[in-house]
Amino acid sequence: MNEQIKQIAQRLIGLRDVLNITTEEIARVCGIPESEYVELESGMVDIPVSLLYRVGKHYNIELSTLMFGDEPRMNAYFLTRKDKGAAVERVKAYKYQSLAAGFMNRLADPFLVTVDPKPENTEIHLNTHPGQEFNMVIEGRMMLSINGKDLILETGDSIYFDSSLPHGMKALDNKTVKFLAMIIAPQD
Repeated sequence: MNEQIKQIAQRLIGLRDVLNITTEEIARVCGIPESEYVELESGMVDIPVSLLYRVGKHYNIELSTLMFGDEPRMNAYFLTRKDKGAAVERVKAYKYQSLAAGFMNRLADPFLVTVDPKPENTEIHLNTHPGQEFNMVIEGRMMLSINGKDLILETGDSIYFDSSLPHGMKALDNKTVKFLAMIIAPQD
């Protein structure tokens, strides 16, 4: 499995150790069975961003810290040059590049997401997380499924939606798709 996934798993273990949290407690926060959470900590399976988002929100940890291991330090602005954002390739066909990893106390998390095509009959993996999400297709075409509704988005199309609804996407036309994803935290 990808080395970056193993590193994220180690950061989750480290967080539990520092906060003296049991696997049962953090699994409850994630909304999954404890056995599934323990498997995520093994570093042998993909760790959904939605799960990292829930953990970060609950324990007041920046999402980028869990994903990339760096603490944000900037509070006036944070500039990300083209192709220079902190990146994590969670699985071979799915890559996130954080566009604001170094900015402290973000109200939203912007990512450039690159998704390689999968075989036509591959099921879309659905996620949920609190808050809202904005996606804008920069290159290619994708199918975005939201709460059972399949939508086709083309280059230049954008969508804003309630991310607590089950959602997932896949690249179309057997071509890579790139899109801007903005995850907006719910207001407390």
